[in-house]
Amino acid sequence: MPDFSQRSTLLEIMDEPDIPREDIRIALREIEAINIRLGGYGVVTEALDKLDIKEEPLTILDVGCGGGDMLRKISEWAKRRHKKVQLTGIDLNPDIIEFAEERSAGYTDITYKALNVFDDALMSERADITTASLFCHHFEKEALVGILKRMHTLAQRAVIINDLHRHWFAYYAIAVLTYLFAKARLVRYDARLSVARAFTRRDWEETLAAAGISHYSLKWRWAWRWQLIIYK
Repeated sequence: MPDFSQRSTLLEIMDEPDIPREDIRIALREIEAINIRLGGYGVVTEALDKLDIKEEPLTILDVGCGGGDMLRKISEWAKRRHKKVQLTGIDLNPDIIEFAEERSAGYTDITYKALNVFDDALMSERADITTASLFCHHFEKEALVGILKRMHTLAQRAVIINDLHRHWFAYYAIAVLTYLFAKARLVRYDARLSVARAFTRRDWEETLAAAGISHYSLKWRWAWRWQLIIYK
């Protein structure tokens, strides 16, 4: 059994260089299907409802956007609320950005950029809200502190983080779920490791303190997610 008292330092396959393009695409499709089953998108859309920002268009920058599924859900959320949005997703991997663009065809309010979260060019971006979904657990504490500081600087109104809760039940539950519904070895391996690399409340509190951030709300949400809202 993994030691859930501390975050795993093992690397996920998705974080390794030179992953075959088709393997990435299969994995992103399966990750989206799992998120749909677990209802993970509501962590962010619920936070947007809480913020209730009236300005339009509402600009949102999604850091580590992956296949763009979170941005598509935000676009659909905005349409249901008759709200205009301008959504931008950034990801380091150009193959992932290409996949996200293909999957988002017809979503005229979404654009994508191949950009490293640590690039200086990122700091020229501006948004009312910056978001990150299932992205933060890929980084060790020191790097994550830097990412949070950047997201906080870029956001005019708030930062919304949606990420996993490190817990034995979540670990074994996702192992069973991916065994039943995922075909890609990458997803079966990374899903469990994502939980092992994820956060407890204390992890978040210590990391936010290290980033000099004190004005925030941190709440547990189904399924084994943390909803972190950092206010400006």
